[in-house]
Amino acid sequence: MADRILADPTVSGRPRLSRMLLDAAAALVVIGVFWLPSIAGAPAPWLIVVGVAAAVVAGAAMQTRRRHPRLSAAAAAAATIVAGVLEVTQDPMLAAAWCLYPVALARGDRSRALVVGLVIATAAAMTIGMPVAGPDDTVQRLVIAAAALSVAWLAGVAVGRQIDAAVAVERAQARERAARLQLDVARDVHDVVGHALGVIGAEAGVIRALPDADERELRDALTDIEGHARNALEEMQVLVGSLRTDPAVAAPSAGAAATGGGLGRLPALIDATRSAGVDVASRIAVPPSVDEATGMVATRIVQEALGNVVRHAPGAACTVELGQDGDVLVVRVRDDGPGMPNLAAGGFGLTGMRERARLVGGTVEWRNRPGRGFEVEARLPSAGAR
Repeated sequence: MADRILADPTVSGRPRLSRMLLDAAAALVVIGVFWLPSIAGAPAPWLIVVGVAAAVVAGAAMQTRRRHPRLSAAAAAAATIVAGVLEVTQDPMLAAAWCLYPVALARGDRSRALVVGLVIATAAAMTIGMPVAGPDDTVQRLVIAAAALSVAWLAGVAVGRQIDAAVAVERAQARERAARLQLDVARDVHDVVGHALGVIGAEAGVIRALPDADERELRDALTDIEGHARNALEEMQVLVGSLRTDPAVAAPSAGAAATGGGLGRLPALIDATRSAGVDVASRIAVPPSVDEATGMVATRIVQEALGNVVRHAPGAACTVELGQDGDVLVVRVRDDGPGMPNLAAGGFGLTGMRERARLVGGTVEWRNRPGRGFEVEARLPSAGAR
């Protein structure tokens, strides 16, 4: 309830001191105009005392309406009704209406019974009390009281509904951002860790298969494995660091961009794949119009495609092609391995490629090649085409 009151767009932009001053000014106006003249003209000292006490209660309720909405509204209404019956106030429930607004703001439609009750109690007090006042005066004050309470309630309910709608939209956006961030992290972890472990495992298998490997070859292989593991660890550390820095505003694939996934990394990826025993031929022509985001997506697609070759087609020959077709960057990775038995099934890696391409407005398709082999083709618009 307090959060909803604080979210009130009519007050949320003001400092707390300004809100307190506003309530104090409203209390001074209501008490000074509608209470003090009647208290000063009371015929008996005890009425003056009761009137002052009721005025203090009403003024204090107006001051504390944000912290204790229901209690403040009830106290202001009770003080006004008692003082009205004793003819030591002319307040047409303005103090109660001022306190009713936060109740309606926080409680919405559940405030309806309270408003009806206050109107009935006010009508009864004005009918039973104030014998000096004429019928026209009583009806006029009753209409003003009912209008003040109704306006306060309707305004509070309307603003409360606006706040609820805004909060619902904000929560939905927060859930969407969290889901997108979770997907980005899963995709980046899969790409970084999966490729590194695939290369490490394949390279270790190649060395193990050499019956006459000498100490130097073993040391070189271990050095390569250590390098791949260290690079993967560094990428993961950068990714986690970027998430810790500002996870709430992480853009799609921000983690992958933070790990430095530009086209400049393609030679290192190809060399790592070759060290894992894959014969990779490359024909790479980087067009000048490719921006950083498209380059990152293209690099990740090549990384995952090469990782799939290492894992699923060990020993196969592979070709990496990258070039421009009009305003489109075309990426193709082909191998002469056994192909994919179930193309419809896909997998996390292939699905991640397609998701990455969509982030920059591109597409990814995969197919078995005629006869033997597998091919991944990505078409990514350059910055000027998006």
